[in-house]
Amino acid sequence: MNTSKTDWPSSLTDDELDELDRYLRAHVQEGDDRLLLDGVHGLLSALAVGPLQVLPDEWLPEVLHEPFANEREGNRVLELLAKLNDSISAELDVDAYEPILGEIDTETGPQLSAAGWCEGFSRGIDLRAALWESRLADDPQLMELLGPVMALAVDDGVLSADAEFEKLSDDEYDECLSQVPAVLDAVGQYWQAKPATEAEVEAMVQRHTAPDTDHDGTPPRHRSGHWVH
Repeated sequence: MNTSKTDWPSSLTDDELDELDRYLRAHVQEGDDRLLLDGVHGLLSALAVGPLQVLPDEWLPEVLHEPFANEREGNRVLELLAKLNDSISAELDVDAYEPILGEIDTETGPQLSAAGWCEGFSRGIDLRAALWESRLADDPQLMELLGPVMALAVDDGVLSADAEFEKLSDDEYDECLSQVPAVLDAVGQYWQAKPATEAEVEAMVQRHTAPDTDHDGTPPRHRSGHWVH
């Protein structure tokens, strides 16, 4: 079933995506690790298919880092973020999901990059890290399902790997990108079929309340470029 995303009230128009993109870019500085539009979309995508619901009060601090200029601006940005969040599940439900990607400048011209989206996706996983890590360690099926996204993340330097991997060819990169919607659908179905156990949730809560002593920085990310949907 193919349905245009414009058929749903929850979907953002291109003008609204541009508006949100401009706001996020206006509040990012060179060298910081704030998410741009592609990263926010990756973050919300991970939450949409993840093991447990993550409420806005928890994920908004990953996106917004300073007070709004005024109430009107705040209401508008929150409205756009809510619509973006709602559109992900709607698009996945009707097989019309597309990741928002960055566009970076290369010697041969502009090129699509999944780095920002993968960065956001990894941060979405981090919000329920204990559940994801426990299941990834115990169930190779989940790692297999995430394969194309993991390949993109390693290729773009978002995730590190124990072993060295050759860079993906352009065709391999495009093939992994084309598989992202199917990956999300499969991962969402995985967590529905194998929900988090009470023991996993308890371990997550204990980890969440333990003192945080493991902050050694994050790998460098690709921050430049324009979103492409």
